[in-house]
Amino acid sequence: MLELIRNWTRRDENGASAVEYGLLVAGIAALIVLVVFAFGGVIKGVFSKTCSTVQASSSVGSCS
Repeated sequence: MLELIRNWTRRDENGASAVEYGLLVAGIAALIVLVVFAFGGVIKGVFSKTCSTVQASSSVGSCS
């Protein structure tokens, strides 16, 4: 009987852990989206400059 009471009062935290991991993944995804929007133009400029440099120094066709 005492074992039954112990099992009944014991808390199952598996669901809480799943929610915490879900929130962590959502936070990381939001951070990635924020970084992409914040630095997207800068990254595009770097690739464009690199493409122009390669195109000017060799007989490569278009970068698009």
